[in-house]
Amino acid sequence: MPNIKSITKKPISIPKESTVAQAVRQILQHNVSHLMVSNEGDLVGIVTQKDLGFFLLSDNTEDNLDKIPLAKVMKPLVTVDESMKIKEGAQIMIDRKIGSLGINSHGKTVGIITKTDLIRHYLQKYVGKKRVGDFMTVSYVSMYEDDPIHKIAAKMVKEKVSRIILKSQADAITGIVTFKDLFILAMTLGREGRTVDNTDPAISVISTRKGFLSESGFGKTILSKEVMSSQLVTADYNDDLITACEIILDNNVNGVGVLVNGKLSGILSKTDIVRALVSV
Repeated sequence: MPNIKSITKKPISIPKESTVAQAVRQILQHNVSHLMVSNEGDLVGIVTQKDLGFFLLSDNTEDNLDKIPLAKVMKPLVTVDESMKIKEGAQIMIDRKIGSLGINSHGKTVGIITKTDLIRHYLQKYVGKKRVGDFMTVSYVSMYEDDPIHKIAAKMVKEKVSRIILKSQADAITGIVTFKDLFILAMTLGREGRTVDNTDPAISVISTRKGFLSESGFGKTILSKEVMSSQLVTADYNDDLITACEIILDNNVNGVGVLVNGKLSGILSKTDIVRALVSV
């Protein structure tokens, strides 16, 4: 089993003195799920799409997001030495419920590995070892495509999830809404001038985050189907896990729906594939 150094990459980072608004913009600009936080050239923390999403939906302050320091949202960076075996690093990520590890060389953090890197490793090494159904999560959170956004946002906070499966009134799966979709909506509303003050893009974000959970205004009038960015990508229960890895990487998504006899029966996430890697 190769060591972690073989899959380490250079991270996308943001200075510690940055603001929450700047982090949201970089997440969208680079189309990533996390940013490393740097301080005087050293990597000292991490901020994730999920952390930002829950903050935007749950924080009750009236502060402009360009005034809220990133330090309020960032978390400490968990690091390991570059000599650690890949499976050992994967196990730490499972145990700590984190999506990335800082990689140290001679006591200095020089890179990062993510769940995506582990999926690429699985794809290259373990053809024919496991099926999608062996590691899928049977339960998933769903709502109707005609539900207003405030209900979707409230459900995300209550269930502590970053994605909601959408279905029609006939219970057919129609798509998915993620935190990223809500970030994009926040920025779009600001550009369209549909907030109290859009002289600064960050103001649009703070106005919008209040609106997400509001039963008046756009939180009530914008429907979930207007926000979802794409259809839910799927794999079959009996597919080789490699197939799901390819779908996730090709579509740049965090998971796939799992079909049994053509019906959605669960979700296979990046975390589930990391669990599979640990087990082989």
